[in-house]
Amino acid sequence: MFDFDLGRMLISLPAIIIGLTFHEYAHGRVADYLGDDTPYYQGRLTLNPLPHIDWIGFLMLMLVGFGWAKPVQVNPYKLRGGVKKGMMLVSLAGPVMNILLALLSMIALRLVWPYQGQEWANYTIMLLYPLIQINLVLAVFNLVPVPPLDGSKILAGMLSDRGASVMYTLEQYGTLILLLLLITGVISSILGPLVQLLYSLLATIVF
Repeated sequence: MFDFDLGRMLISLPAIIIGLTFHEYAHGRVADYLGDDTPYYQGRLTLNPLPHIDWIGFLMLMLVGFGWAKPVQVNPYKLRGGVKKGMMLVSLAGPVMNILLALLSMIALRLVWPYQGQEWANYTIMLLYPLIQINLVLAVFNLVPVPPLDGSKILAGMLSDRGASVMYTLEQYGTLILLLLLITGVISSILGPLVQLLYSLLATIVF
């Protein structure tokens, strides 16, 4: 399960830092836009990676292909539009940012592709592939509707008040449920095909 390929890890390092940082920055920025200044006062409205990195989640992403950053704290009662809608938009911002980064990286890959064979192009392509892959993994993983992942709050925002209440109640068991899904391989079996589907879709659009 664990992959200690040092070369692969070093190549993936910039992509992991960028993906995690922009994901959490997007959460904080949307929360701030909707009226909650909590991320601002906690120093999360920055593209400096250090305030965003959770080192265990960082290592997990490097070793097994999925991980997490330090969650942006949000006061849902300060969000304009109500708790459900506000939290849905804040939660959606992270995965959308990762998909946008993957799309921009795919466009960059398309622009560099004709120059492959030249040293600078080969290095650029080598860095762009993990940037695409890791951002898609982060997007899909966080869209899984299990607390504390973003997908649970996005789903809650689309449900009735009663359904949303059930989702919020599950948060106390969410970490345990998520660990069980990871250990049993359920997450991996879902993650792989969906990431590949998104990758193929972006490649079809760009190429």
